[in-house]
Amino acid sequence: MTLSGLRLLVQHAAFAMLMYGGRFGIRLGPALPCFACPYVAGCGGGCYLMALQGPFFGLGMPWAAATGVWLWRAVGYLLFFVLLVALFGKLWCGWICPFGTLSDWLGLVRRKLRIRESALSPRGTTRFGWIKYVLLAMLVVLPPFVAAGWLPQDFSLAFCNICPGKSLLPLFAGETKYLGIDFTNHVTTVFSTVLVVVTAVVVVGSFFKDRFFCMVCPLLALMHILKPVTFSRLRKEPDRCTGCGTCRRVCPMEVEDVYTEKIGNDVQAGACIGCQTCVGSCAGDGALKTTYFGKSVLVSSRKRAAQAIRRWFW
Repeated sequence: MTLSGLRLLVQHAAFAMLMYGGRFGIRLGPALPCFACPYVAGCGGGCYLMALQGPFFGLGMPWAAATGVWLWRAVGYLLFFVLLVALFGKLWCGWICPFGTLSDWLGLVRRKLRIRESALSPRGTTRFGWIKYVLLAMLVVLPPFVAAGWLPQDFSLAFCNICPGKSLLPLFAGETKYLGIDFTNHVTTVFSTVLVVVTAVVVVGSFFKDRFFCMVCPLLALMHILKPVTFSRLRKEPDRCTGCGTCRRVCPMEVEDVYTEKIGNDVQAGACIGCQTCVGSCAGDGALKTTYFGKSVLVSSRKRAAQAIRRWFW
């Protein structure tokens, strides 16, 4: 089995488990490092961003009564999230995330229709990169204001209220209500309208650009901040690099660092989603490798690259 075939198998298995696992007793908790949306009925686990906004700040319970429960729950969720990131790093993004898999499906439809991908320049990709950190800051800043009573409760899950995962992933469970406008009050009307607009932009963007939403994903930003504690690394041996540029061309996130680095060894950029496509497509024997606890688990080779190229053209 090729690397791309293995990844495809894992992606679909993870999608089924995280979307429908709860119906069969699989419950992985609310602190997963991927967009497994809790709004999906019967899901097998929830995205940590919801836990970060709600239970982390004790929302939904009186402050006096919440002190002990809220604190231990927040610490527990955080430690579990950090542990999962440490164990699997950004493989959560490239191999497990249901929303990432959905994005890949849209890209597959584009390729089947023989429509060329709309690539961004390295500068353009960089310009979009700061948005995910702004969204991450919003996740952390707004909930305490809600908990203190300075903002309406409708702001308690501000990011979830505009997250395209909330509107798109429930469709696979037969739920369509999050694609409509909620006229309960002015705040919900604005949030639901923004959600519909964001959803439309993300769907169109993901069709024309691989992993479009990943460029602004706050969860990816948070995982990159935790990079020092992860056990997996993407490493390069510059002296074995042939300079062919294949790693740059096949990267769904258009990361330049792997190609341009000529001195350093660690080339896992902030935008990297850990899909391993660059390693699987590199023709330089040992030029790129993925390590786990310092041990090589995937090393680039001319033979594997030839298999990948054969798959692209045939």
